[in-house]
Amino acid sequence: MRGVIVLWAVMLAGCTSLYYAANEKLGREKRDILQSRVEAGRKDQKEAKEQFENALEAFQAATGFQGGKLEDTYKKLNGELERSESRAKDVSESIASIDQVARDLFREWDKEISSMRNRDLRLKSSQIRQETERRYRVLLRKMRESERRMQPVLGAYRDQVLFLKHNLNAKAITSLKNNAAKIDSDVAVLVKDIEASIAESDAFIQALTQSPT
Repeated sequence: MRGVIVLWAVMLAGCTSLYYAANEKLGREKRDILQSRVEAGRKDQKEAKEQFENALEAFQAATGFQGGKLEDTYKKLNGELERSESRAKDVSESIASIDQVARDLFREWDKEISSMRNRDLRLKSSQIRQETERRYRVLLRKMRESERRMQPVLGAYRDQVLFLKHNLNAKAITSLKNNAAKIDSDVAVLVKDIEASIAESDAFIQALTQSPT
């Protein structure tokens, strides 16, 4: 089993190297790839924010249920839950993708700095590298925080959807009403964290495009 894992890691590393090599031939360095992935991650976060807000609206609307088929309400809320889960997954995959290329960039940067003979240029490049990584760490922390905030909200949505599935009656609506305030509060905190992460993405992209390598 361990041998299979090692082989898989080697193959993955080989694919990544080929990916970087292909991009370099097109004039795209790791720095450019990192910028593109942060931009894509920012887009995923915005879409996740919108979806979580849409789901909240659907749950709030369900608390005012006045008649009709509760099964239809269940299907609508379940659809919102599934879309929210999908958006959260997109964000997690984006963060992993960003972190991979960032690690590879800083590793390459260190190697190139160590090969520089001019002491002043080596020192300047090292300072730029350290500042870039510092900014990146702030960005990564913000993105991870918003990612973590999604899970309790998804859990609350999931609990309510399952309870509604199991109890297509007034008890389910009462449960929604009783938990509405808590869900609303959790979503508000999540939205705030996502917005902070998006703002940090903007700042990082700006810094990345302005500072020389």
